[in-house]
Amino acid sequence: MQDNRKSPSSIEQSLRVRKIKNGTVIDHISPGNALNVLKIVGINGKEGMIISIAMNVPSSKGSTYKDVVKIENKELAPEEINRIALIAPNASINIIRDYEVIQKKKVVLEDQIKGVIKCMNPNCITNSNEPVKSFFKIETRDPVSLRCKYCDRIIEYNDIVKQF
Repeated sequence: MQDNRKSPSSIEQSLRVRKIKNGTVIDHISPGNALNVLKIVGINGKEGMIISIAMNVPSSKGSTYKDVVKIENKELAPEEINRIALIAPNASINIIRDYEVIQKKKVVLEDQIKGVIKCMNPNCITNSNEPVKSFFKIETRDPVSLRCKYCDRIIEYNDIVKQF
């Protein structure tokens, strides 16, 4: 008689990577940043969606690790995907329908970021009563840091995360 039971490690692996019927999978998030990704798209867990988070899982690329976020029954809007690029510039977005990936794309960190985050300089014109939106140029991409076009203040990755 053949034993068709799965080994404990294969059961654990299948539970870790369970497919979703519809929604979004955010993959290749740098390790430890899954919660920041949820924060930047405004998800706090009280929305009633099923959210699966896997942190520090082995990547298919061998010796590296990654985080993965699965959001059931929600497809991210383009502006949400653009914000993810600030936190996870190497992430990929998979749109799932009926258990199939219908669209896969890498996030793109644009050279300029307008109106998404605030300048940390309280004296910057963007923090006054003037009708001026924040405007940043990318200083570094990994980790992300930004330079304000108006006051030249550099905003580091941790300060970007704190704004969401």
